[in-house]
Amino acid sequence: MECSDTNTTTSSTPLSHSPSSSSSPPPPAATTTPTPPVVLSPCAACKILRRRCAEKCVLAPYFPPTEPAKFTIAHRVFGASNIIKFLQELPESQRADAVSSMVYEASARIRDPVYGCAGAICQLQKQVNELQAQLAKAQAELVTMQCQQANLVALLCVEVSQSPQASPPQSLDNFITGLHSYGQNNNPACFIDDNNLGPLWEPLWT
Repeated sequence: MECSDTNTTTSSTPLSHSPSSSSSPPPPAATTTPTPPVVLSPCAACKILRRRCAEKCVLAPYFPPTEPAKFTIAHRVFGASNIIKFLQELPESQRADAVSSMVYEASARIRDPVYGCAGAICQLQKQVNELQAQLAKAQAELVTMQCQQANLVALLCVEVSQSPQASPPQSLDNFITGLHSYGQNNNPACFIDDNNLGPLWEPLWT
């Protein structure tokens, strides 16, 4: 009897609680929208060269992705390695002018493979010389016209200065002759002469 009691007492164990009945349901997970990654378009140089455009790419500020022909022309003549070498040797303040110069020289070399930009410079210098010759010719003609005008003004001044000296005596003689002829033909009484009056002349005072 005792053994059975002990067996029954030892075999009886407390019931284990299942986790499903005791634990509360987990809270719903918070829904977060993933931020889209920022995609930076590579510069035109890296896109043509098919390489990854680094954050501090030397070519990116001067060859934007909207101007691929700019790098294509320079790359065709100078090459990418030479362009990068040129830019790295210059300070940042001079790199933009250097890129413009390289693009101009490359486009001139493509148009004229023999002379390149030297041919364009010679042509411009020839035009400058022709314009300078035309300007000198126009200035010489202007000086000649000014001299002719000065000579004409001097001749006019001489004629005007000589004409008053000859004209007054002639005009005075003509005036006197006209007066005499007018007195003889029209009314001689207008010219009173003391000798012609004779006894008619009496003084007003005594």
